[in-house]
Amino acid sequence: MSAKAIAAKNKVVVEIKEKLERSKVVLVSNYLGFRVKDITDLRKRLRSEDAEYRVVKNTLLERAFEQSGFPQLKEYFKGSTAILLGYKDAVAPLKIFVKFLKEAEKGELKVGLVEKQLFNAKDLGEISKLPSKEVLLGKLVGGLQAPIYGLVNVLQGPVRKLVYALNAIKDKKGGE
Repeated sequence: MSAKAIAAKNKVVVEIKEKLERSKVVLVSNYLGFRVKDITDLRKRLRSEDAEYRVVKNTLLERAFEQSGFPQLKEYFKGSTAILLGYKDAVAPLKIFVKFLKEAEKGELKVGLVEKQLFNAKDLGEISKLPSKEVLLGKLVGGLQAPIYGLVNVLQGPVRKLVYALNAIKDKKGGE
Protein backbone atom coordinates (compact mmCIF):
# COMPACT_ATOMS: atom_id res chain seq x y z
CA MET A 1 0.00 0.00 0.00
CA SER A 2 1.36 3.40 -0.93
CA ALA A 3 2.16 6.11 1.55
CA LYS A 4 -0.46 8.27 -0.13
CA ALA A 5 -3.19 5.67 0.48
CA ILE A 6 -2.15 5.24 4.13
CA ALA A 7 -2.21 9.01 4.62
CA ALA A 8 -5.69 9.21 3.10
CA LYS A 9 -6.96 6.45 5.41
CA ASN A 10 -5.39 8.10 8.45
CA LYS A 11 -7.05 11.36 7.47
CA VAL A 12 -10.46 9.62 7.37
CA VAL A 13 -9.85 8.05 10.80
CA VAL A 14 -8.89 11.42 12.31
CA GLU A 15 -11.92 13.10 10.71
CA ILE A 16 -14.33 10.47 12.04
CA LYS A 17 -12.71 10.57 15.49
CA GLU A 18 -13.19 14.35 15.66
CA LYS A 19 -16.81 14.02 14.55
CA LEU A 20 -17.44 11.26 17.11
CA GLU A 21 -16.14 13.50 19.88
CA ARG A 22 -18.51 16.35 19.05
CA SER A 23 -21.55 14.19 18.26
CA LYS A 24 -24.56 14.02 20.55
CA VAL A 25 -25.78 10.83 18.84
CA VAL A 26 -23.89 8.15 16.92
CA LEU A 27 -25.78 5.28 15.33
CA VAL A 28 -24.19 2.22 13.77
CA SER A 29 -26.40 0.58 11.16
CA ASN A 30 -26.54 -1.95 8.39
CA TYR A 31 -27.43 -0.32 5.07
CA LEU A 32 -27.84 -3.55 3.11
CA GLY A 33 -30.63 -3.24 0.56
CA PHE A 34 -30.71 0.56 0.40
CA ARG A 35 -30.56 2.13 -3.02
CA VAL A 36 -28.54 5.27 -3.65
CA LYS A 37 -31.86 7.14 -3.88
CA ASP A 38 -32.82 5.91 -0.39
CA ILE A 39 -29.55 7.05 1.19
CA THR A 40 -29.74 10.41 -0.62
CA ASP A 41 -33.27 10.91 0.73
CA LEU A 42 -32.13 10.04 4.26
CA ARG A 43 -29.21 12.45 4.03
CA LYS A 44 -31.56 15.26 2.95
CA ARG A 45 -33.81 14.62 5.94
CA LEU A 46 -30.85 14.55 8.32
CA ARG A 47 -29.26 17.73 6.98
CA SER A 48 -31.98 19.88 8.58
CA GLU A 49 -31.09 18.38 11.98
CA ASP A 50 -27.33 18.97 11.59
CA ALA A 51 -26.67 15.27 11.15
CA GLU A 52 -24.98 13.11 8.53
CA TYR A 53 -25.08 9.50 7.36
CA ARG A 54 -21.79 8.03 6.15
CA VAL A 55 -20.66 4.74 4.73
CA VAL A 56 -17.11 4.06 5.89
CA LYS A 57 -14.87 0.99 5.73
CA ASN A 58 -15.20 -1.16 8.84
CA THR A 59 -11.46 -1.13 9.58
CA LEU A 60 -11.40 2.67 9.56
CA LEU A 61 -14.46 2.79 11.81
CA GLU A 62 -12.81 0.36 14.23
CA ARG A 63 -9.73 2.56 14.47
CA ALA A 64 -11.71 5.77 14.92
CA PHE A 65 -13.98 4.31 17.62
CA GLU A 66 -11.01 2.75 19.38
CA GLN A 67 -9.19 6.09 19.46
CA SER A 68 -12.37 7.78 20.74
CA GLY A 69 -12.64 5.39 23.68
CA PHE A 70 -15.32 3.01 22.38
CA PRO A 71 -13.43 -0.18 21.46
CA GLN A 72 -16.42 -2.31 22.59
CA LEU A 73 -18.25 -1.32 19.39
CA LYS A 74 -15.73 -3.26 17.29
CA GLU A 75 -18.03 -6.31 17.19
CA TYR A 76 -20.71 -4.29 15.35
CA PHE A 77 -18.47 -3.38 12.41
CA LYS A 78 -19.25 -6.41 10.29
CA GLY A 79 -20.90 -6.44 6.88
CA SER A 80 -22.40 -3.31 5.32
CA THR A 81 -21.85 -0.70 8.00
CA ALA A 82 -22.75 2.98 8.00
CA ILE A 83 -22.82 5.53 10.79
CA LEU A 84 -25.16 8.39 11.55
CA LEU A 85 -23.64 11.36 13.37
CA GLY A 86 -25.87 14.01 14.94
CA TYR A 87 -24.33 17.20 16.28
CA LYS A 88 -27.18 19.46 17.44
CA ASP A 89 -29.77 17.19 19.05
CA ALA A 90 -29.57 13.59 20.23
CA VAL A 91 -33.17 12.50 19.65
CA ALA A 92 -34.25 14.23 16.41
CA PRO A 93 -31.79 12.40 14.08
CA LEU A 94 -32.62 9.13 15.84
CA LYS A 95 -36.34 9.70 15.21
CA ILE A 96 -35.69 10.46 11.55
CA PHE A 97 -33.57 7.34 11.15
CA VAL A 98 -36.01 4.99 12.91
CA LYS A 99 -38.88 6.38 10.79
CA PHE A 100 -36.75 5.95 7.67
CA LEU A 101 -36.00 2.29 8.54
CA LYS A 102 -39.72 1.59 9.03
CA GLU A 103 -40.60 3.21 5.70
CA ALA A 104 -37.81 1.50 3.77
CA GLU A 105 -38.34 -1.90 5.43
CA LYS A 106 -34.62 -2.49 4.84
CA GLY A 107 -31.46 -2.08 6.82
CA GLU A 108 -31.15 -2.33 10.57
CA LEU A 109 -30.03 -0.32 13.53
CA LYS A 110 -27.23 -2.20 15.30
CA VAL A 111 -26.16 -0.04 18.24
CA GLY A 112 -25.75 3.61 19.16
CA LEU A 113 -24.31 6.19 21.47
CA VAL A 114 -26.62 8.86 22.85
CA GLU A 115 -24.75 11.54 24.78
CA LYS A 116 -21.76 9.11 24.87
CA GLN A 117 -23.84 6.32 26.49
CA LEU A 118 -24.12 2.97 24.73
CA PHE A 119 -27.60 1.67 23.82
CA ASN A 120 -28.75 -1.41 21.93
CA ALA A 121 -31.19 -1.24 19.00
CA LYS A 122 -34.25 -1.94 21.18
CA ASP A 123 -33.41 0.86 23.62
CA LEU A 124 -32.73 3.26 20.75
CA GLY A 125 -36.19 2.46 19.38
CA GLU A 126 -37.69 3.43 22.75
CA ILE A 127 -35.62 6.62 22.93
CA SER A 128 -36.85 7.58 19.46
CA LYS A 129 -40.42 7.60 20.83
CA LEU A 130 -39.61 10.34 23.33
CA PRO A 131 -40.92 13.83 22.58
CA SER A 132 -38.43 16.42 21.40
CA LYS A 133 -36.40 18.45 23.86
CA GLU A 134 -38.55 21.54 23.23
CA VAL A 135 -41.78 19.64 23.99
CA LEU A 136 -40.30 18.20 27.19
CA LEU A 137 -39.15 21.66 28.31
CA GLY A 138 -42.61 23.04 27.53
CA LYS A 139 -44.23 20.34 29.66
CA LEU A 140 -41.81 21.10 32.49
CA VAL A 141 -42.55 24.82 32.37
CA GLY A 142 -46.30 24.10 32.21
CA GLY A 143 -46.01 21.77 35.19
CA LEU A 144 -44.15 24.42 37.15
CA GLN A 145 -46.64 27.16 36.22
CA ALA A 146 -49.79 25.22 37.15
CA PRO A 147 -49.32 25.43 40.95
CA ILE A 148 -48.49 29.13 40.69
CA TYR A 149 -51.69 29.84 38.73
CA GLY A 150 -53.64 27.84 41.30
CA LEU A 151 -52.14 29.87 44.13
CA VAL A 152 -52.96 33.13 42.37
CA ASN A 153 -56.58 32.03 41.91
CA VAL A 154 -56.87 31.01 45.56
CA LEU A 155 -55.44 34.33 46.71
CA GLN A 156 -57.77 36.26 44.39
CA GLY A 157 -60.84 34.44 45.75
CA PRO A 158 -61.44 36.66 48.84
CA VAL A 159 -60.85 39.83 46.81
CA ARG A 160 -63.29 38.60 44.16
CA LYS A 161 -65.92 37.85 46.85
CA LEU A 162 -65.45 41.32 48.33
CA VAL A 163 -65.98 42.88 44.90
CA TYR A 164 -69.16 40.80 44.38
CA ALA A 165 -70.44 41.83 47.83
CA LEU A 166 -69.73 45.50 47.18
CA ASN A 167 -71.46 45.28 43.77
CA ALA A 168 -74.46 43.62 45.41
CA ILE A 169 -74.65 46.39 48.04
CA LYS A 170 -74.32 49.04 45.32
CA ASP A 171 -77.07 47.41 43.26
CA LYS A 172 -79.32 47.11 46.30
CA LYS A 173 -78.84 50.76 47.32
CA GLY A 174 -79.07 51.95 43.75
CA GLY A 175 -82.31 50.00 43.26
CA GLU A 176 -84.09 51.59 46.34
